[in-house]
Amino acid sequence: MQLALSDEEATFQQEMRDFFTTKISASMREALANGGDVTPDDFRAAQRILNEAGLAVPHWPVEWGGRDWTPVQRHLWLNEMQLASVPEPLAFNAMMVGPVIAAFGSQEQKERFLPATANLDIWWCQGFSEPEAGSDLASLKTKAVRDGEDYIVNGQKTWTTLGQHADWIFCLVRTDPSAPKKQAGISFILIDMTTPGVTVRPIKLIDGTYEVNEVFFEDVRVPAANLVGEENAGWDYAKFLLGNERAGVTRVGASKVRVAQAKAQAAAITVGAGTLLDDPLFAARVAELENDLLALELTQLRVVADSADGKPSPVSSLLKLRGSELQQAATELLMDVGGYDTLPFRAPADVESPGWAQQSTPRYLNYRKVSIYSGSNEVQRTIIAKSILGL
Repeated sequence: MQLALSDEEATFQQEMRDFFTTKISASMREALANGGDVTPDDFRAAQRILNEAGLAVPHWPVEWGGRDWTPVQRHLWLNEMQLASVPEPLAFNAMMVGPVIAAFGSQEQKERFLPATANLDIWWCQGFSEPEAGSDLASLKTKAVRDGEDYIVNGQKTWTTLGQHADWIFCLVRTDPSAPKKQAGISFILIDMTTPGVTVRPIKLIDGTYEVNEVFFEDVRVPAANLVGEENAGWDYAKFLLGNERAGVTRVGASKVRVAQAKAQAAAITVGAGTLLDDPLFAARVAELENDLLALELTQLRVVADSADGKPSPVSSLLKLRGSELQQAATELLMDVGGYDTLPFRAPADVESPGWAQQSTPRYLNYRKVSIYSGSNEVQRTIIAKSILGL
């Protein structure tokens, strides 16, 4: 296939680049690029700017804020957003629950939730993983028992990212414990986080932040109208959601930004008669990473250009697997360039360690997660072996 952009696609790419670099504040983009604090209000402000311009959820149906774009245009939109270090539309809203409601929700659910979800008037979080159901998600135990016009939900979710900010949570719950296959007894339900019986407990991560949480449900009464689609069909909706999520976590543009930062800092570090950027071993490491990113970008472009129906493909597992590995490699490269300057974190002003270096180690530690979420890389290898290679 032809991997070069057409004239129309190149024009579209420039339009996206111009918008992202002029309509989103430079201070917000710089903070995100350097690993600084970007608040929930910042994310809301950025997403609302995008949504007003029709750029928040282009992959949704047009009637709910989507754009009639080609897969290549959607790829260029996301890549240019990452290259500009623009806060992306909240993934739980834009990539996960929104497409599920649009595809499987009732008309009432679409009207109630989709506009607010696109505009980040509702902040969603994901209730999938449990203490004994992570990669083996079908083993989940949180149950929902029908009681008249409600479900009574009891159980626990964990690793709930940004749940402390969320207004609503979309959950997988067990509605038929006697189903012959454990996947067959699972439903997809929407729960207001302010409902009595919902408790959120933060989990401190290795980078010192509180990004994830435990969420407990104790006799939580949820209207049956909040069930998405059919009862006991939630596993199919979850697979649909995860396919969308994996396709969006390659993050080639973001990794390119990290590598560019590492090169810029390396060029300012004296080594012998030159700079660190001139060191043969370092230069080879950078070249290998840049080549790997180029190969992944071309693979991603080939996948999206060949997509006829826009449906999730098992190839998304390959993109997720390699994308997560290169994200980790890019954060490690930047940390190594910083050397001992990366040891302090949020240090007093009299500590002579640049801010970018202080953020490098926490970001490196935080990015250990990317090979686990959206299905661990071990799970992705199994999907690739079975669904793509036929092993």
